[in-house]
This record gives sequence, C-alpha cells and structure tokens, in this order.
Amino acid sequence: MSDADLVERFAAVPVDQDTKDFYRGWLDHELRIDRCADCGRWQHPPRPMCPACWSWNVVPTPVSGRGTVHLLIRLHQGPPLEGVDYAASPHPVAVVELDEQPGLRITSTVVNCDPREIEIGMPVELTWIDRDGVPFPAFRPAGA
Repeated sequence: MSDADLVERFAAVPVDQDTKDFYRGWLDHELRIDRCADCGRWQHPPRPMCPACWSWNVVPTPVSGRGTVHLLIRLHQGPPLEGVDYAASPHPVAVVELDEQPGLRITSTVVNCDPREIEIGMPVELTWIDRDGVPFPAFRPAGA
C-alpha cells in the first residue's frame, strides 16, 4: 500500500512520516511501537529520535499486547462513535501500560466486559475492533 493510500484509508487520524508504520501495523492487526535499536528503549507516540540516547535508529517493532490498566475514564457522553451507546453504558477509555517497559503506555478502550467491572490494575490483552472501516487496537480482560 502506498503512503497516499494509507493516508486516505486513515483519513480520521494524522498519518505522517513518523506514524505511518504504526498505522500500517493496524492493517495487519499488529501493534507496532517504536523501539530504539541502539539502547532498546520503547517509545510511544511515534517519534523519529530516541528520547533516551538521541539515536535516529528507531524501528517500529511489534509488542506482545499484554498490559495493565493504568488509568481509566468512563465517558457518559461524547461524539457519535460506531458501536458506542453512551445511554446504555459508560464508554471506557483506558490508558494501558504495556508489559514491554514500565511507563510505555497507549490509550484505547476495553471491550468484552461490563465497563463497570474495569478497574485500574486489571490485566488486559490486545484485541482488534473495527472503527470507521479500519482495524482499531483495543484491549480485553486477560484470558477472556
């Protein structure tokens, strides 16, 4: 897929030189997070340079998808979103700390459970849902 096709496919998000490999991973149902090939530090959101050692040798690398809910917000209202009914149940927005490195976090949602049962410290694993016609990384309770 060309870069132009990728930008068109992900029209709702800012795809650029630094983020294109992150979003290409979504199409393969693979969560790719930038990792410095020199010092091994993971970083998200994607950036062209490692903030730890200042190396430009940053490589998008698949992660395990396992992590822990670090922060949780339950939205009772918001913009229309495919598959979200704010009136029926609050929509969970979670910051998940990935197992690869302390402090490596990604914001998404938690699915396949009652939003009222989600709690900080809950172990989760990566799953994929469809949003606006493209795969979207989400999390579900570990072992679900």
